[in-house]
Amino acid sequence: MKRGFWLSAGLAAGATGAVLASRFVKKQAKRMAPTSVAKEMQHELFDISKRVAGSIAEGKAAMEEREAEIRAEIEGRSSGSAPLD
Repeated sequence: MKRGFWLSAGLAAGATGAVLASRFVKKQAKRMAPTSVAKEMQHELFDISKRVAGSIAEGKAAMEEREAEIRAEIEGRSSGSAPLD
């Protein structure tokens, strides 16, 4: 009786594990298909391009701000008595 129970339990566990493993492998194979990988890379490249564009815009804004500061400083010196070197 005990052997029959454990044999049945082992067969059930093995069958369940095999089904779950099969589903996992099929899911991973579908995910790694060339079309899926291409779509994923397209999304990644789009995200990177958005980050680069944002970084460039931020750099331009900082450059313009610094240029305005330098121009204000130069205008302040030229209107004062201190000579420019």
